[in-house]
Amino acid sequence: MISNWCAATGFALLALVGLSLSGTAAPAASQPTIVTLTQVGCQFIESENGVDHMYKTIKAADCNGINAKTRRARLAKAKVLRLKPGRYIFRVTNKNVPYGLGFWLRGKGLGRVTLPSVSGGGMNLGVTLDYEITLRPGEYYYSCPLNPTPDYRLVVDG
Repeated sequence: MISNWCAATGFALLALVGLSLSGTAAPAASQPTIVTLTQVGCQFIESENGVDHMYKTIKAADCNGINAKTRRARLAKAKVLRLKPGRYIFRVTNKNVPYGLGFWLRGKGLGRVTLPSVSGGGMNLGVTLDYEITLRPGEYYYSCPLNPTPDYRLVVDG
């Protein structure tokens, strides 16, 4: 009787271990964290504390003039994105810019060589694209070179 109980308990434990190793009950920590960003003319809304400056652009060159006049003041007020090391998906939307956009996240300074980077284009009007990256501790910039935005700061620590 005791040996049957031990055998049944052993099989139950093996089944439980097998279930946890099979990947069917993956812990939430293994899933990437989603960071949502919205592009409008010459800026990311979330990076500027939710303020849409309502810049009107019909081509990327329009942002060069706008940024020359406003970049310094905007960056002084901009939100520094602070994250923990780990897997992330940057979900970026082209809300209302009438030309194709992109996204570029890279290390700041020497970190550009030593830290991970992700980039891509093809984000037409109304399109949302995902950019997956595993971030390590350090300082980063993110921007859109095709809808010239300021270089917004991202700090990963922890």
